Amino acid sequence: MKKPILLFFFSLLLSYAFTQSTLFSPIHESRLDKQRKGMLVLGSWALGNMALGAIRLGQTTGENRAFQQMQIGWGAVNLGIATLGYLGTMHTDYSSWDTYRSVQEHYKIQKILLFNAGLDVGYMLGGAYLLERGQRDLKNAERLRGFGRSILIQGAFLFVFDLSLHAILANDNPKLKSILNQSSIGFSPNQVQLHIALNKL
Repeated sequence: MKKPILLFFFSLLLSYAFTQSTLFSPIHESRLDKQRKGMLVLGSWALGNMALGAIRLGQTTGENRAFQQMQIGWGAVNLGIATLGYLGTMHTDYSSWDTYRSVQEHYKIQKILLFNAGLDVGYMLGGAYLLERGQRDLKNAERLRGFGRSILIQGAFLFVFDLSLHAILANDNPKLKSILNQSSIGFSPNQVQLHIALNKL
């Protein structure tokens, strides 16, 4: 008698694990799709800065030349980040993730974006500092002002980008909470309770 009960119990657990993975699939797909689009936006911004900077680099001097140099540099870094971020979403396999991992991954990118937004404020302050210093340092005034302008612009863009992508990804938070509230497994001395939400998101 105990053997059939144990088999039934383990069947329930396996069924629950499989169903949980299936339930979280729309959440994962939505997040990865939004991340990919975000990386395309960042990559396009980076390529635009690099192309425009390369074209204008030979046509400018002084402060404007320094500005274009920094634009190209920031563009290269942003393009690298966008490329790695995009490829990372293409190779993400969430089929074996349990509930804990699903929740962890869902919120991890949002935390990273908020942290990045804080760094972006630092970039803008750094750019403003270089602009101010360029008013006093006569020897390197043009380079400091050119670099400062570029860093200020790049920091401002990244700040808006990171907060916007965070807000877009956070739109799926209520859906995740709904799944967690509707699907559960519980144990007591005399019974096992399995509750699975099968409604579409």
